[in-house]
Amino acid sequence: MITRLATALGDGARSASMSHEIPLVFVVDDDVSVRESLELLIRSAGWQPETFESARGFLACPRPLVPNCLILDVNLPDLSGLDLQRFVSVERTDMPIIFVTGYGDVPMTVKAMKAGAVEFLTKPFSDEVLLTAIEQALERSRSVLALDSEIHALRDRHASLSRREREVMALVVTGLLNKQVGFELGISEITVKAHRGQVMRKMKARSLPDLVNMAARLGIAH
Repeated sequence: MITRLATALGDGARSASMSHEIPLVFVVDDDVSVRESLELLIRSAGWQPETFESARGFLACPRPLVPNCLILDVNLPDLSGLDLQRFVSVERTDMPIIFVTGYGDVPMTVKAMKAGAVEFLTKPFSDEVLLTAIEQALERSRSVLALDSEIHALRDRHASLSRREREVMALVVTGLLNKQVGFELGISEITVKAHRGQVMRKMKARSLPDLVNMAARLGIAH
């Protein structure tokens, strides 16, 4: 299921896929009875479960491009849950984590929550509590994926600009007037206006402040 999703969803279809694909809920727990019960619960809620008995098994799977989250046991046979969290928080920022454990303590809980965990549940816990945590995690994942999709689209638009248009944009967003931009680039003010119009059109900017905001998000504003 994961492989099919990862290969079927291209970068250009990210935003569309988010509204049509079933969210994925990953479970990493070395207790088979826990995995089986969580799989039934997740499926009954309308989500797609994917279960693993070890951190390394989970890491072998490709990153999904649909809303997702990870239900993670603290104590695992290979990497610990906290070690896996450190990797996920860097490499899979759209994957919120819900910790579950039978041996939790306050320092462990604080460490996990400070690192960004959505919830830290001690077994046994009620279905309602877990389902609420999953809903919150999936909503967070949707938000991150939406932002990623917007940035990807902005990068595509910027890449569509010609070299000269990119130069004009980089100067315009600093607040320079057309005449000043022309002086910097050694071109006429009329030519600057033409390039500026193309930049606004290709970037789909509604106004100069909108273009400045886009430049800031792309990391090209000074």
